[in-house]
Amino acid sequence: MKHSVRRLTAGIALIATALTLTSCGRPAEGPAASTSAVAVDDGPATGTVTMWTMGSEADALKPLIAQFEKLNPDVKINLTAVPWSAGHSKLQTAIAGGATPDISMIGSSWMSEFAPALATVPSNFSATDFFPGTIEGTTVDNRWAAVPWYADVPMLYYRTDLAKQAGWDRAPKTWDEVQSLAADYRSKAGAKWGMRLYTGPSSFLGNLWIPFTAGAKLEDGKKWTFTTPEWQQATEFYKSWFDKGLVDPNSDPAPAQMPADFVSGNTPMFVATPAGQGAITQIAGAEFDSKYALAPLPYGSAQVSVVGGSHLGVFQKAKNPTAAWKLIKWLSSPDTQASFFEATGDLPPGPAAWKLPALANKTRIAAVGEALKTALAIPTPATLEQVFAIGDSTLEQIRKGTVSVSDGLKNLQQQADQIGLG
Repeated sequence: MKHSVRRLTAGIALIATALTLTSCGRPAEGPAASTSAVAVDDGPATGTVTMWTMGSEADALKPLIAQFEKLNPDVKINLTAVPWSAGHSKLQTAIAGGATPDISMIGSSWMSEFAPALATVPSNFSATDFFPGTIEGTTVDNRWAAVPWYADVPMLYYRTDLAKQAGWDRAPKTWDEVQSLAADYRSKAGAKWGMRLYTGPSSFLGNLWIPFTAGAKLEDGKKWTFTTPEWQQATEFYKSWFDKGLVDPNSDPAPAQMPADFVSGNTPMFVATPAGQGAITQIAGAEFDSKYALAPLPYGSAQVSVVGGSHLGVFQKAKNPTAAWKLIKWLSSPDTQASFFEATGDLPPGPAAWKLPALANKTRIAAVGEALKTALAIPTPATLEQVFAIGDSTLEQIRKGTVSVSDGLKNLQQQADQIGLG
């Protein structure tokens, strides 16, 4: 399985690779989306299809595209690799100028913004072929606007060998237990820090698992909701990690540092998506696999998980939509999804692929497959990135003690109210 350190960074906790957050904006200008879904026939694909991918996925897609072209000799797929950092603005420009590709990868946080420019998924695609949370994340205004391509859920990484030294033979399940294990890592297993929490850019996103496992909501459909008792409880829990000296308040945000500190034992716990396993293997080799495990997120009052990922959408102005949908249909098949997982580590969004040997034989990610069955999609208002940037500053002020939890959340709410949901 091939991975890169980039995958760990992009999979930073909750929304992972595909909830990659870039520039903010209101819904992209474009034609009103049709709510009617047409069927695509089962005949061979023909003509030329243009497809934009984000990040490094194009390299892994090339052999799959070659297979599709072999099965459909009269079709040509033109792949363009777009960096995640440029993807959002490139799509905005393409939509505004009426020059979209036929297909593009769409990050989870972009769905609300770009859905008006996307065609409705054809009726011969079945939502039951995918985990419910991934369908929720691709449905905008009660319309299925893109097909889930890969899924990500945050998991707790913890050093099982050091946990054993600290007297633990299982994963922590609750907030109290995870802090107890963190303290025992320090006092009994020689760890410098008990846990790693995100403290740099995107820290609000990276730590969003905490309020979610307290039962908090981002918004109620009308406004942001940061002053609820659940947000208060969650933010106090976040601050307590620093007050108790269990988390480094000045941790190095460099992408390679998190897996390096995990391997060295300096920080034997963190939360990230399963893609982070590749970075650990790159540093320590496959023999390190027996020294750690992945577990469901520790919870306060709600044992939940959230799903992010990336999706494939066909634009309303696609020149060859029929062949584009046929390609997506083939890429969504369980065998193709399993092949893509083996090449990238990206997790299939449909349960059938998880039953194939490529995934069924991977003991460590079995817990991930279970989490995907009940994981929820995160709401993605068009102003999410603006509000999350304010959230980053709010968390910094709270952990440094320059503002109380209550006042910090009130200030965040006031600024979020001014911005709105978009």
